[in-house]
Amino acid sequence: MSQRKHWEGVYSSKQADALGWYKPQLETSFAWIEALGLDEDAPIIDVGGGASTLVDDLLEAGHRALTVLDLSTEALAVVRARLGEKGAGVEWLTGDVTAIDLPKHHFALWHDRAAFHFLTEVAQQQAYQNQLLKALQPGGHLIIGTFAPQAPPRCSGLPVQRYTHEELSRVLGGDFELQRHHNELHVTPGGVEQMYLYCHFRRKEQAIAGGR
Repeated sequence: MSQRKHWEGVYSSKQADALGWYKPQLETSFAWIEALGLDEDAPIIDVGGGASTLVDDLLEAGHRALTVLDLSTEALAVVRARLGEKGAGVEWLTGDVTAIDLPKHHFALWHDRAAFHFLTEVAQQQAYQNQLLKALQPGGHLIIGTFAPQAPPRCSGLPVQRYTHEELSRVLGGDFELQRHHNELHVTPGGVEQMYLYCHFRRKEQAIAGGR
């Protein structure tokens, strides 16, 4: 089964608040984003946003240039229905983050909670890094939440890659400088404990070799 079929099946068979990664609000992500002091028109992308309420909170805070990307049309349908007219200005993208065409050096912030750790192959991780280098502005911010080493080795029936902040820094490469990190325990609606690693990276300002 392809990853897209897997996630379409997950979101069509379960309520969003029953999914393992569900939180009513992504408090850490939102607090870290707001601490950046970005302009309200600064372009932000939420990768693997699914049915998360982060986009709701960012809209409420006044952010006007939001993009939500997910593999699942079912997931995006849930959040679009929830937002109604409030979400009219959001750009909704369905696709694979490692392959979808994203605008060059467009985003001031790339946010990802619980998407990157499903990329368990080196080629997938490299493709993700290439997309970051293409789409994120020099000097732009990356806020990412992945499974920490203490977390289970699988989520939603799929294997995951778990990281320390040192390991994540190595995978992302020398173009990204770690600004802050911390571990946070998430308890799923079913009572399973998952330790998350949250990291804030900043992309270096210098031009990237090869024009990326």
